[in-house]
Amino acid sequence: MKKFAIGFVSGIIVCTGIMLLAMPRLMLREIESPLGYEETLNYIQGNVTNSGWKVSATMRLDKSLAKEGRTVLPATSLKICHPEYAEIVLKDDDARFLSVMMPCSIAVYEKTDGKTYISTMNAGLMGRLFGGTAAEVMAGHVADETERFIQFE
Repeated sequence: MKKFAIGFVSGIIVCTGIMLLAMPRLMLREIESPLGYEETLNYIQGNVTNSGWKVSATMRLDKSLAKEGRTVLPATSLKICHPEYAEIVLKDDDARFLSVMMPCSIAVYEKTDGKTYISTMNAGLMGRLFGGTAAEVMAGHVADETERFIQFE
């Protein structure tokens, strides 16, 4: 019985460690863009607006920091929203907590390797974790469409 208990506790510890290491990579996605920084921004913004979504804000993080005397590589956070999907979430009292993640964000940034990258939330996984309306909207429409915004063909 003692060996079983030790094995069980060890298994829980190992599983917890694996989860803690894997979760950040599962919840957020990062892909390398085949385009330069400005071209990537324009490409994504075009995909967003051509799909019936709105770019509600463009936050140039590097320029905001420059005003504070800080220097970082170019980085922009695009805040995007689809009014129909937002309405579904905000009309459901049990899903309104998701407003903390609204509007959706897509980040475009350069790294020291000189390449441009894109990061997004894994809306499919997040939606499935929450269930209900979140699963319906985030794991369905939002996940499918945001995936298309960052695909290069």
